Amino acid sequence: MRLFDFSLKINGFDIYKAKSTLSKIQAKNDSEYKAYIEHQKKKIISYHLEHNSFYKAFGNAIDIDAWGSIPIMTKRHLQQPIQQRLSEKFTPKNAYLNKTSGSSGDPFLFAKDKWCHAMTWAEIMSRFSWYGIDFNSSKQARFYGIPLDKKEYYKERLKDWFSNRFRFSVFDLSDAAFEKALAKFKTSRFDYINGYTSSIVQFGKFLKQKNIVLNTICPSLKVCIVTSEMLFADDKKLLETQFGVPIVNEYGASELDLIAFQNTDGEWQVNSETLYVEVLDENDKILPLGEEGRIVITSLYNKAHPFIRYDIGDIGTLSEDGTLRKPILKQLTGRTNDIAILPSGKKAEGLTFYYITKSVIEIDGNVSDFIIEQAALNHFIIRYVSKRDLSEKQNSLISKEMERYLEPEIMITFERVKQLQRSKTGKLKQFTSYTKHNS
Repeated sequence: MRLFDFSLKINGFDIYKAKSTLSKIQAKNDSEYKAYIEHQKKKIISYHLEHNSFYKAFGNAIDIDAWGSIPIMTKRHLQQPIQQRLSEKFTPKNAYLNKTSGSSGDPFLFAKDKWCHAMTWAEIMSRFSWYGIDFNSSKQARFYGIPLDKKEYYKERLKDWFSNRFRFSVFDLSDAAFEKALAKFKTSRFDYINGYTSSIVQFGKFLKQKNIVLNTICPSLKVCIVTSEMLFADDKKLLETQFGVPIVNEYGASELDLIAFQNTDGEWQVNSETLYVEVLDENDKILPLGEEGRIVITSLYNKAHPFIRYDIGDIGTLSEDGTLRKPILKQLTGRTNDIAILPSGKKAEGLTFYYITKSVIEIDGNVSDFIIEQAALNHFIIRYVSKRDLSEKQNSLISKEMERYLEPEIMITFERVKQLQRSKTGKLKQFTSYTKHNS
């Protein structure tokens, strides 16, 4: 029995029809595909202008034949009661409701109509199939957060059972917890690993310490798919070595869909079937392929709630080698609120100096994980988990490198902690600025 498909179907998500629809979209030739995209863009805008009072007020100056006239929507526009944002005939009871993680600093409740959510699952299942993964039969080792409330905890465990997956909680990344995870891998036929990048990297470091390659004790393992957090090149190499399987990068957003997924050629292929993805400059102008800017996305199917030219809060670049049918995400730099503003007014990507620091403090394997926080314009705090304190030499080298890449007279505070604070969902934010400039 195809239990995963069945569980979607009984919850009102017509996955069989969605899969068929997606296959027809994927079978279109280039000219048909261009016409399909343009048709869906106009169709979804027209629908919300007619049936959604929130969007009608938001987009009252829209010329449906002039894409540039369509205003950019941000998370902050959506921070009002969900009932005020739903289209006609949709209610919290007949739509799919969920909440974003808040990793951007702006969490909110969102809705999808059930057909849109079925198309989301069809898209995800299509991409995972590139690596021989079938959600109905492939067993998943899941590294995610899990609610601590008893009722919600068992609800998630039941969903895991229906989805043929076993969840390893990312709230405990101790050696003792990883020993239990290792024992589970020895006795289970896991086909793939899926979950938050930072926690999976920690498991990879544990395996390195134990000198264990995971697929030698779990030979059924085919692939590891990481999501939600940045994956650095050296961490990917570590995981490839310690897991013995391909490491695949996934980029998505719960309120939208799967946005990009690494294909078997190593390209980050953008979802052009259910989404329309643009890269814009600071003045909301579309940038040429190859230029870095704000990632703005239109959901082509969501009738319950408008996500039209929605600024997701990420910075990235679309490749010159991509096409309308097969866009390629060349680079995902980080989030717009991951920018450090320095005393001189200079701006720097937070993840840039996170990476600089990472290359210094992880050389000897002492530090298992760390984050950077900007407490003031000239003050950065590095919180880290390690077996022993960083040496004075390491502290000095990091401070010099930070000054070299940022600017002089930057103050660095080092703080060793037992564990790092994660969000309620279990995600780890590598860089956070608490300055007024980023509020």
